[in-house]
Amino acid sequence: MNAPTYGSYADLLKENFDVFLTHLWKHVLTLPPPTRVQLDIAKFLANGPNYRIIEGYRGVGKSFLTCGYVVWKLWRNPQAKVLIVSAGEGAAIKNATLVRSIIYHPEGDGLWSELRSGPDQRQSVLAFDVGPALPDRQPSVFCVGIGGQLPNNRADIIIADDVEIQRNSETEDQRDKLRGLTTEFGKILKPLEDAEIIYLGTPQTQDSIYTSLPARGYTRRVWTARYPRRDKLGAYGDTLAPMLLADIANDNTLCDVVGLSQLGGAPTDPARFNDKQLWQRELDDTASNWSLHYMLDTSLSDAERYPLKCSDLMVMDVDPKRAPVALSYGSSSNLQHDNLTCFGFPGDRFYRPFNVSETWADFTGSAMHIDPSGSGQDETAYVVTKFLEGRIYVTEWGGLKDGTADDSLERLADIAKAQKVNLVVTEDNWGDGMFRKLLTPILARKHRCNLEGIKVKGQKEKRIIGALEPVMKQHRLIIDINVIRDDVKADAANRGSYQMTHMTAARGALKHDDRIDVLALAVDYWKAQMDADVEKAEAKHRERNLRTPMGHSQHLLNRPGRAQGRRMG
Repeated sequence: MNAPTYGSYADLLKENFDVFLTHLWKHVLTLPPPTRVQLDIAKFLANGPNYRIIEGYRGVGKSFLTCGYVVWKLWRNPQAKVLIVSAGEGAAIKNATLVRSIIYHPEGDGLWSELRSGPDQRQSVLAFDVGPALPDRQPSVFCVGIGGQLPNNRADIIIADDVEIQRNSETEDQRDKLRGLTTEFGKILKPLEDAEIIYLGTPQTQDSIYTSLPARGYTRRVWTARYPRRDKLGAYGDTLAPMLLADIANDNTLCDVVGLSQLGGAPTDPARFNDKQLWQRELDDTASNWSLHYMLDTSLSDAERYPLKCSDLMVMDVDPKRAPVALSYGSSSNLQHDNLTCFGFPGDRFYRPFNVSETWADFTGSAMHIDPSGSGQDETAYVVTKFLEGRIYVTEWGGLKDGTADDSLERLADIAKAQKVNLVVTEDNWGDGMFRKLLTPILARKHRCNLEGIKVKGQKEKRIIGALEPVMKQHRLIIDINVIRDDVKADAANRGSYQMTHMTAARGALKHDDRIDVLALAVDYWKAQMDADVEKAEAKHRERNLRTPMGHSQHLLNRPGRAQGRRMG
């Protein structure tokens, strides 16, 4: 430790939270130095108004900052009482453990070691005293879940660390309950001039509880993962961190749109997440979740509320047995399917591939998924998908009324036979697997293949978008052109392309969603196999299949026709 004496160095750490944080990061947590954004958050954490909200992008290190701040505050005032509130007891335990590990770390010897509990003081995981604390009914540090024992506590500092999570904020009732629980903070806080309530979190819904806190006197400060687009700056009002606003004022090209989702500009914190790392997270997430978790934007646009677009698909003639090893996506006007009707929003279109590989191979898997229904307006929806080298091909997609009728069961078995599927999967939520039992003897008679049942859980709309959006965004979902032509013939509300483009994350977004639901089931089934690197796969097939022992090309034998290997214009 490069300091003249412990005394002078200790004074430096005590007086400057950013210096303390840098010491903590390097010597205790063994992390790289705090990033520019982390230090800016630390500055607001230490010097902001008494009632403040810190919203940082997912992964910025809010909990580490929180626990470091608690130790720093207690070192400056060992008589302070700190209450750390988390979403659940598990997170509370993690925070309490981290605070204690900092206090007891050998790097604290001769510095904040005085904070270590004495033999006659409380030393439990979730409630403990610091050494100099005078006897009191309230422990120095008390960590609790938001639904835990909040009443009858008193605190100088209340830190609400990620109290809003997806599990407790999905519905309006849950959010109302959460808001009600947070009003308890005002009753717990001591009536002192320097008493503090600090929220640290990431919004989970458009109606996040954090957006209503300024009306209760809180100052809200936001640090995004990317600089906001110019057309989005107004959505942040006065909440965007001044440091980021100063960056934009100095160089407005930082707001130029980058990334696959086109939801933001340059990275604000490249030392934490660079462009490549953010792109990977965009691929693995939905547009709405990305906007909430990384851009802290609760004012979602139509494009973000309706994330499934026809233009992200590739539509082409799909061979029943084989497919090209590689396809290239394009969205130029000459690639539009002008003769196909798209039921998406203005500007949405169907596109054919830009380029089709000369190398073809047999599908490595095929499956039929069925989402059954009883009588009534709902359909028994079905989809046939086939798989090759990280891409999913849809060769049949539709729905049947009165899905349990003999004619419907026979029809489904005929489709499975015609498509030569290896597997049929039925959703067993309806009738607790009764549909699968009805289909079993008919399928055994007409087309012997594996028959399985699955049960799904969670909010349907979020499950559908979560399954489809990342795959569509990577242009790995290919639909046979005849499937689109047949889809137009269905009733308006039962068209799969309509359900796709009008699906949102809101509960009950569509009156009819059977066809898009079964497509999501199928795509989710193949996700485990979607890590294939398409370029490497094509190289592998070239090496294995395209050359005879004499070295002559055999590619004309491995594809249906010469035109398939050309650009499709």
